[in-house]
Amino acid sequence: MDYLYAPWRSDYFGSKQDLCVFCAISKGLNLHTNAKQDFSLSDETNRVFYRDSKIFCVMNKFPYTPGHFLIIPHQHIHSPELLSLDTWLHLQTFAQKGVALLKEFGASGVNLGMNIEKAGGAGIPDHLHLHLVPRYIGDTNFFTTIGDTRAYGVDFDKIFKRIKALSKTHFRSIN
Repeated sequence: MDYLYAPWRSDYFGSKQDLCVFCAISKGLNLHTNAKQDFSLSDETNRVFYRDSKIFCVMNKFPYTPGHFLIIPHQHIHSPELLSLDTWLHLQTFAQKGVALLKEFGASGVNLGMNIEKAGGAGIPDHLHLHLVPRYIGDTNFFTTIGDTRAYGVDFDKIFKRIKALSKTHFRSIN
């Protein structure tokens, strides 16, 4: 297997924080400075495009495909059976609406998934989160299959703005 050097991911692998990264985002901390900000400022910096009293939605910092986002409960919990039924159903309602959002974004399909705890493959095992990964015809091409490498050839900020705009339509009717 060949390796493609990706130094922009070093923050992900090398950072050790006292506060869970998802809890920091939930509390409105700027991840670059750890300073408390107005939610409108921290959400823009942290790429949060929706929040309510139970969950928030944030773009994946290291996306598998363009538009990959997470739905995260504010509660710092590591496994779904520990969530209240109300919060679980709320999260699942957003997952359903999120699929429609990603299809309007242009996805041909969507993968939904939770990696529960470290043994289940979670990169952040202490805070439950649901991945919504848009899939596109041809997104697994020779480069991925033969080169075991992914190319992300689109502007992350433009995608964030588009997903944020679509969320205003798809998430507006959810209480």
